Amino acid sequence: MKHAVLRGALLLGSLAAHAGPAINVGVVYDYLEGDRSSYLKRVFNGGTSTAFIKVNVLEILYNADGTSKEVPVASLTDEKGATTSRDGLMASPARMIVPANGRQGTRLLYMGQRDKERYFRVRFIPVVPEKSDDFAVTDEERADYKESLAAGVNIMAGYGTVFFVRPKDTRFDTQIDESASHYTLRNAGNSVVVLDEFRDCAKAQKSDCVPTTKHHILPGRQLVFEKKPDRQYSFQMVEGRDKKLMTVNDNG
Repeated sequence: MKHAVLRGALLLGSLAAHAGPAINVGVVYDYLEGDRSSYLKRVFNGGTSTAFIKVNVLEILYNADGTSKEVPVASLTDEKGATTSRDGLMASPARMIVPANGRQGTRLLYMGQRDKERYFRVRFIPVVPEKSDDFAVTDEERADYKESLAAGVNIMAGYGTVFFVRPKDTRFDTQIDESASHYTLRNAGNSVVVLDEFRDCAKAQKSDCVPTTKHHILPGRQLVFEKKPDRQYSFQMVEGRDKKLMTVNDNG
């Protein structure tokens, strides 16, 4: 496929072994609609010990050629040069203590202009608390936690999610061009279009399918896929809160 899409979320480590925290952040793509300024993200700890989690936010900037880089979120300053707030996304709280088999939430707050769509990487990273981490634990509790982890074999895994902040005046305009051999979806709007549960299956045998995928078409980009003989393609086209089931067949 020739397309410009946002792929995957960051896996910071492999899942845990015999003891320790094991966090689950739920879905790895989250979307802040144009009429909202905050989003509650919940984290579940299915492990055997408390999870101390740092929440880190970076902004994803895309170049014209489709490549990207992640940079720290900038700050807003007043006329005197004093910092007033962040220009982008912040997590509150940025430190979470989630008990074993418990759930905790952080609110992702957006501050700044909403004239264009912006993208952020939100990382949830389990750590062993240190004095400099600002976790509200005593020295004794910190030592006990380290001792409990040392009793087992641990690999603490963190996850990164991708957070889309839609423009205040969100506009969708997905243009479709179909030929005998190809199917093209071009995003002429100003916010990401999602192709969810994209399936490529044989017409005669529905069980003959390639793995289901998910695609994000950023504004000004397009996705093109080849219509192969005797194959059927289906997906949910998601434009904000609107979903539409689409089916594409070859011309055979």
